[in-house]
Parts: sequence; C-alpha cells; structure tokens
Amino acid sequence: MNINRVLKLEGTLLDKSQLEKHLEKIAANHNLAKKSSKETYPVPELLQNFEFIKETYNLLNEHVKLGINIHPAGEWLLDNFYIIEETVKQIEKELPLKRYVQFLGISNGKYHGFARIYLLASEIVAYTEGKIEKDDLEKYIESYQTKRTLNMDEIWNIGLFLQIAIINNIKDVCEKIFSSQIQKYKVEEIAERLIENKDKSEQKFKKSKTLTKKVFRDMKYSFIEYMTYTLKRYGKKGYSYLKVLEETVEMAGST
Repeated sequence: MNINRVLKLEGTLLDKSQLEKHLEKIAANHNLAKKSSKETYPVPELLQNFEFIKETYNLLNEHVKLGINIHPAGEWLLDNFYIIEETVKQIEKELPLKRYVQFLGISNGKYHGFARIYLLASEIVAYTEGKIEKDDLEKYIESYQTKRTLNMDEIWNIGLFLQIAIINNIKDVCEKIFSSQIQKYKVEEIAERLIENKDKSEQKFKKSKTLTKKVFRDMKYSFIEYMTYTLKRYGKKGYSYLKVLEETVEMAGST
C-alpha cells in the first residue's frame, strides 16, 4: 500500500522582484519526468486538511454562541467557509488521480515525483502568503519560463493548484486559530469556577473533549493575553488573580 507524500514548503514572505528571481533559480534546477508520481497526488491531503478546517469552523461557531472572543482570522473563516467547502468539492471533481499523473513531474531533488505545476503553485503561495494579484501571477509565470517552458495544460490549470496550495495554507492558519480559541475557552472555564465561584450545575464552560493535556502543557501567549483581558474585565474581583498571573509569567522569564 502506497503512502501519499506531502508537499511541505517553508517559505518566508518575499517581495515581487525577489520571488521572480527565486522562480528563475528553481526553474533552472528542475529536471522533468513525463508523468507525476501517484504517491504525490494532493487530493487526499487536501481532504484531510479540509476536515480540520471544518473542525475549526465548528469550534468557532460554538464559541460565538458562548460569547468567547473570536480570533480575527477566525472571523474570516466563519464568513468564507462555504467558499472553501465548494472549492474543495470542485477540486476533487476536476482532479482525479488519473488526470494528476499526466502532468509533467519533477525528476530530481527532494520534490521528485511531484507535478511541476503543483510545486510551482505552492512556491508562489508560500512566498506571497497567498496574496496573489493577476498581473503579479503573470510575471511569476514569465520569470519561471525564462529558464523552463510550461506547457498549455500546466498554464491552464495553475489556478486549480493555487487553490490547493491556498487551502493547505488555510489549514496551517487554522491550527493557530484552534489553539488560540481552546486557550480562551480554558480561561473562561477557570474564571467561571474561581472568580464567579459557580456551582458545577450552573457552569456554562465545562471541560470539553478538546481540552487535552497536550494543549495546556505550557501556558500559551493567547492564554496569558486572554486571561489578562478577562481578569481586568472582572475589576476588583480579578485583581488578586491578575497579580498571581503576572508573577507566574515573570518567573517564566517573560512579561
């Protein structure tokens, strides 16, 4: 049984001219194969990533009902989830495995076997953080083609692979949103128990299956930030707890 390989790029934001030079450089280093490897087929990973995006979306909806502050990127997800969902369905329909393997593949280096157009799209998304204008995209493609020529099938389908790369990127952002929201839930649960001193039967914020030991092994920045905000919200009742929090954070070597 073959295990799908996942395309992971560690990109930092480049300006347009830097990215154009980078694309020229990678093009010069690309050797090509007639087909892509089925082990690099991106749709299984895309579907898995979408499931996590959906889980984050559901968590955010729960937190809206509970009155927990939502991360700004989370607000964007709530507004645009239906677009992501429709896009994933369309990609799954338009890119079956037998079609994917017909794209030219990379035959050398650590990305061997991946469709060249998938790698190129992923490079563009990684180094622009997904902010791509039509005119800029044309320049990026032209820069690549100063060293290696793309065929019409690749150019025609670059939008499809850009969508895959962007959705995979959204999943990475969702990991941060999810962690941040879980930390906020924990803050509300602690505040309700200790400051409001509510009986168990009256508590709105109860221990959830998502509140795992792994998530709370260390105090996260979002936990400290939201706890500070929450304790200040309680005024005098939260002052003594705020002082303890500040002392604990200071002992940990932070502020």
